[in-house]
Amino acid sequence: MPQDQDLVSSQEVRAKVEKAYAAFQKYRLYNQQQVDAIVDAMAAAGRAHSKRLAEMAVEETKYGNVPDKIVKNLLNSDLLPRYIRSMKTVGILRELPDQKIIEIGVPVGVVAALVPTTNPTSTVFFKTIISLKAGNAVVISPHPRAAKCTKAAADVMCQAAIQAGAPEDIIQCIATPSMESTHALMKHDRIAVILATGGHAMVKAAYSSGKPAFGVGPGNVPAYVERSAEIAAAVGKVVDGKSFDYGTVCSGEQSLVCEESLREPVLAELKRRKAFFCNDAQKLALTKVLLKDNFRINPDCVAQSPVRLAQMAGFEVPADTSIIVAELQGVGKEHPLSVEKLSPVLALYFVRDHAAALDICEAVLRFGGLGHTCAIHSQDDARIREFGLRMPAMRVLVNTGAPGGSTGITTNLQPSMTLGCGAMAGNVTSDNVGPQHLINIKRVAWMVRTAEEALPIPAEFKDTAAPPPPVSGPPRLDRQTIAAAVEKYLAQRGIAVAPAPAAPMACTSAANVAAQVVDRFLSARHVTPPAAPKSCPASCPCAQPKTSPQSCAAAPAPPPQPPAPEVVIADFVCEEDVRVALRQSRKIYIGPKTIVTPAARDLGQQHDILVMAKR
Repeated sequence: MPQDQDLVSSQEVRAKVEKAYAAFQKYRLYNQQQVDAIVDAMAAAGRAHSKRLAEMAVEETKYGNVPDKIVKNLLNSDLLPRYIRSMKTVGILRELPDQKIIEIGVPVGVVAALVPTTNPTSTVFFKTIISLKAGNAVVISPHPRAAKCTKAAADVMCQAAIQAGAPEDIIQCIATPSMESTHALMKHDRIAVILATGGHAMVKAAYSSGKPAFGVGPGNVPAYVERSAEIAAAVGKVVDGKSFDYGTVCSGEQSLVCEESLREPVLAELKRRKAFFCNDAQKLALTKVLLKDNFRINPDCVAQSPVRLAQMAGFEVPADTSIIVAELQGVGKEHPLSVEKLSPVLALYFVRDHAAALDICEAVLRFGGLGHTCAIHSQDDARIREFGLRMPAMRVLVNTGAPGGSTGITTNLQPSMTLGCGAMAGNVTSDNVGPQHLINIKRVAWMVRTAEEALPIPAEFKDTAAPPPPVSGPPRLDRQTIAAAVEKYLAQRGIAVAPAPAAPMACTSAANVAAQVVDRFLSARHVTPPAAPKSCPASCPCAQPKTSPQSCAAAPAPPPQPPAPEVVIADFVCEEDVRVALRQSRKIYIGPKTIVTPAARDLGQQHDILVMAKR
């Protein structure tokens, strides 16, 4: 009987997340030395298997080329581990004696790692290494078209980690990936954070899951060769960046922008670098095969060689072609090849002057690359700074190829395969993501000042009236004062009271003195009062002045308490319900069957609004 593949994969997700969570409960107790030894072992294993896994990735996905995929694997198994080796991520991170603060690293828990088909093995290296460096467990969700090589890379990392002392299930990989299993993984209660690398829809789903997520936007990268640049070197770096792994890197150059005065030397250098120039008919044919509706890239065209791409479009290019170049006159929907292309196809612009070049570069970024990356080749420091201030991108690269510069190979940026695009692109961070994003920081802080010292109140806001004298407690009334007050009250109403006895009263509490005065009144009326104690019991307020008078036998009974309000248990709670309760300073009572949205639960726990009813 055939099985439902989505059901099988969802069941697998649940089982593997639970295993990872159990392993995390052990791993979170490891110290920095143990964590670093495990990460070093994983890195060494990754380096040893980089070539084999690069070959597997190209064979399975048909994307990119083996030499460049080896470089990506080494970026994450060599350069990245060396960069983060000295980074403190668990235990005490630092002490600030002058501020009287201690910072402590706390791992987030289980990381959901979504892996794209374009970089299946290198992304596994990256996400497992930074997750375990931060003290976390990780569950990997492969792309269905790259499941085999992704699983192989995960196995390499897992075996190395276990041999170095990590808990057995610290790295998990979904063997039967599907869209349903990916969504089940992102929404699982045990998942603490999502590392999302993939298409726009997948990143959007990660941010909509209700979990913290690090996702990145598309990269439509302009490269501006300014007229002070060394033209040959600049154009060479652009060609190398555009052709790297046949254009799979999202931070690879998508457009080359130059002033018209540089047309001849730029075209000459592009030709020397084996670039092929499309005519108008070839541009139209390439557009039709490369892009689908709504400017989505045809997945069959992603990361294909220039020769293969030209064949798909119906024309031929020389076998040694490095990239395909299409000169455009504008940016936007009327010029489809101005979008991100994820292939060795480069848009080329020649403009009248520097101001027009800046306009084109900004327009390219705003047409599908907002917040990601841009590059400038120049020797003019003022223009470099102007470019950096103007461009809506979080990585502005200078005199380097964009793929190597953005990922930290040729710059001092942190080595990373997840490049945040900031709030302008809907991302939670603008950083190159690393282990520091997968920990929380606990702070131990000592008192260093009083509230009055921190917030001195201006003289004009202070009350100038003399303060009332301090009250240390209720006034003490002696026996004679109480008796006189009661006798006066009764006399005003024509009630005779027997004279006070010569012997002192046994108790001087207000309740007993009043009772004895009433006894004398009743005696005068020939009414026998109820027997009263002649001496105070041990629980009398006289013997225990700190106890409430209600504990004395002669004290009046306390008034009846109003019934407790009935608790109403909510059936459903959303984020707006919590915000309303917060404004009204009230609680929301929930039961085991109450449905609470993730956003409502997070906000309610933050402000202690949600209360689990006992019934």
